[in-house]
Amino acid sequence: MDAPAANGDAFDGFKPGELLLTSLAACSGIYAVGILRKQRQEVTGIDIRITGAQNPDPPWTWEEVDLHYVVRGRGLKMPSVERAIHLSETRYCSVGATIGAVTEIRSTIEIVED
Repeated sequence: MDAPAANGDAFDGFKPGELLLTSLAACSGIYAVGILRKQRQEVTGIDIRITGAQNPDPPWTWEEVDLHYVVRGRGLKMPSVERAIHLSETRYCSVGATIGAVTEIRSTIEIVED
């Protein structure tokens, strides 16, 4: 974890707010895969790209977050994947539940056949 010494300076690592988004992606991804496996969907991997927009003024709250899920597997059914991701984001992921009250969270899904 790090932060620039001055605005615009280079630095190594994540800013704390970026870690929050990373935690959201990891949390929702873990639950989505677990739900899909319980549904006997053959998931072989998941990649999640997450971006967000923060308020420009302190405390720089996240106003909106976009998650793009790329779910890999064999014979995956889109309705099952959509439901698993919806449940992971709205019911099981504590990070999503925490920031969802003040942040608009949007998702897109792509299935890749292995």
